[in-house]
Amino acid sequence: MTASPRQAGAPTTHAPAPSAGLSGAGGTAPAPDRPLARARAWAELLRVSALFTVPGDALAGAAARGGKPGRGTLLAVGASLCLYEAGMALNDWADREEDAVDRPHRPIPSGRVAPGAALAAAGALTAAGLALAARAGRPALAVASGLAATVWAYDLRLKHTGLGPAAMAAARALDVLLGATATGPAPAKAQGHNAPVTTGSTALPAALVLGAHTYAVTAVSRHEAQGGSTTAPLAALAGVTALSAAVLRRGPSQETGGHHPSAASRLLLPALTGGYLRTAGVPLLHAALNPSPPLTQRAVGAGIRAMIPLQAALAGRSGAPLSALAVSGLVPLARALARKVSPT
Repeated sequence: MTASPRQAGAPTTHAPAPSAGLSGAGGTAPAPDRPLARARAWAELLRVSALFTVPGDALAGAAARGGKPGRGTLLAVGASLCLYEAGMALNDWADREEDAVDRPHRPIPSGRVAPGAALAAAGALTAAGLALAARAGRPALAVASGLAATVWAYDLRLKHTGLGPAAMAAARALDVLLGATATGPAPAKAQGHNAPVTTGSTALPAALVLGAHTYAVTAVSRHEAQGGSTTAPLAALAGVTALSAAVLRRGPSQETGGHHPSAASRLLLPALTGGYLRTAGVPLLHAALNPSPPLTQRAVGAGIRAMIPLQAALAGRSGAPLSALAVSGLVPLARALARKVSPT
């Protein structure tokens, strides 16, 4: 959840950021430009265009539990955003020496963000995320603590190992469970007549779906610098296709103790699932046919953005059409901002 797939250790290539605002002799930008340059540097460090992939986790988790989004859901979204950005800042701090060689244009090696500032931001954002989760209750704090631990373990140790994709998948799955745990109890009609539906039993399928998608995209991202891998995008394409079929096959009544989908949900689900398959699948097919670095990078970026329609489809499957529409409304925003700030 919290890191973009580039954090698996595969570098991305894109145009160097403007150097306005750097201190030094000669060519220093005028003072009025420095705040804008600093803001852009932090936007690159935090990969703000990928933030739109985060709120849908909590909404999908809340919908899977059968409850309506409320104060706890909003706190979960805030906690998720903080922990996501903590992972971004920590990633670049941990990779600062590698980036100095392979990606000198990144904010830290280019001198636009100090290493200590990035590490301090990671710590502050982690603390803020846990504080927000604590306000949603002890169960939410417990899940958020596991999520934070996964974020730090991934960035500091696991991303350069074979466990990297699994750690990324676990983080995304925990983020969905955070939304489900922070949301209030499911309505009585959604709990059935015999026994209440637990948070885990209702939200776990959605968490596993998003975790599986994250695993597939992270595996592809490991080849985005050199390209050359046909197997990774083909395997990811097969996974995306299987996930689309699973989302369409499992109805909301199987997850929310008898809660039946509305007509709106039944109409939205195929469209949202088709949007997910198209967004992620077409670039993966192109990367499999021509595994060049640019096409592989494009497939990774599309895989990140595809999380949004997938989250919307999961919310719609759980009988929450308004949440599904709200999440799907983030797609054009993510696409527009990705043109300015790379999500990887």
